[in-house]
Amino acid sequence: MHPSESIWGTKSKSLAGKKIILGITGSIAAVESLELARELIRHGAQVRAVMTPESLKIITSHTMEFATGQPVITDIGGQVEHVSLLGDFPDRADMLLIAPCTANTISKIAAGIDDTPVTTMATTAIGSGVPIMIAPAMHISMYQHPIIQKNIKALAELGIEFIEPYIDGKKAKLASVEEITERVIRRLGPRDFLGKRILIIGGSSAEPIDDMRIITNRGTGETAVQLALAAFERSADVELWMGRSSVPMPEFIRTKRFETVGDLLEMVREIDQDIVLVPAALSDYTIEKTEGKIPSDKEELVLHLRRAPKVLESIRKKKCVLFGFKAESGVTADELAAKARSRMIEFGLDGIVANDLGEVSSGMTKVTIMTKKGKTCTVAGSKKEVAHRILDEILRYIA
Repeated sequence: MHPSESIWGTKSKSLAGKKIILGITGSIAAVESLELARELIRHGAQVRAVMTPESLKIITSHTMEFATGQPVITDIGGQVEHVSLLGDFPDRADMLLIAPCTANTISKIAAGIDDTPVTTMATTAIGSGVPIMIAPAMHISMYQHPIIQKNIKALAELGIEFIEPYIDGKKAKLASVEEITERVIRRLGPRDFLGKRILIIGGSSAEPIDDMRIITNRGTGETAVQLALAAFERSADVELWMGRSSVPMPEFIRTKRFETVGDLLEMVREIDQDIVLVPAALSDYTIEKTEGKIPSDKEELVLHLRRAPKVLESIRKKKCVLFGFKAESGVTADELAAKARSRMIEFGLDGIVANDLGEVSSGMTKVTIMTKKGKTCTVAGSKKEVAHRILDEILRYIA
């Protein structure tokens, strides 16, 4: 067994059955190609690398053969690899991904020049209608060259999708492996939320006691992030509003931050999305903040809390499909269902997702999903898997 087989589908099966041709050109960012190939494989893809002569000066074909478990194409031979892989045949590849892509290769593709294995693959893919994604990487002065930008625009008009580089000082760096992978999944995924605008509100609120201390809830924000990624992968226009969190947030998803319930209530005025999901752990109580720091030498400190406004109540005034979340601890399945149903009715929700904190661990969860149409189901698995199941139920609800 080749080592690449041991990582296949270990993160998801989102790309299962998909064949991706990974074009590598002569940017120093080619050193990222090994990890990119393996990340695509971790999501179920079969990857075949195609390399330009210049890229071979940076990494070897053996490196990419190890990464993919497939022979690497470094020149077009009697097997007419460009036609067999990207021509107009039923068993052709599903995508040509060029990452990294230099200014030179972008301009050659735009001019219809195919003098390297990668540009020949691109010419063939354009002619046969195979999706192409390009992730540029170069010095910023090259990226900003008017002719390069004109060529990027021309290729975009042909339907080629560009994954914008990360601008860092004087460098237009290759987008992160995570972003490239997620954009590939989005392009090859079901696209069943295309045209839908989704807002996800997650993390924990924090009510300040003084300048140093806060009242907050336990919550990592992981569920919100996984919901945002799942919606992104399914072609939704996603925005993430996040309070306190302990998980990294995807830089390629629009994100706004809030701290207190009051902050969030101000933001609610901006909501104009089609679907709003609220897995946030929001404070039920707030407090009048003391300026400065309360002395720490007091034997006893009494805090006077007051009930915080309910954010769901404010969001419900908007014209959107609204799903709330209900967390309990140490309750039976029937009790959890009853509490969830009561919350759904109380706030006029379209649906609710409920769970017992005792059945939640790092990366794993079990939830009960209810809609006001009477549909109820319980699902368990990784938070990524559960996020997709939640979206499945929302899709059925709005159908």
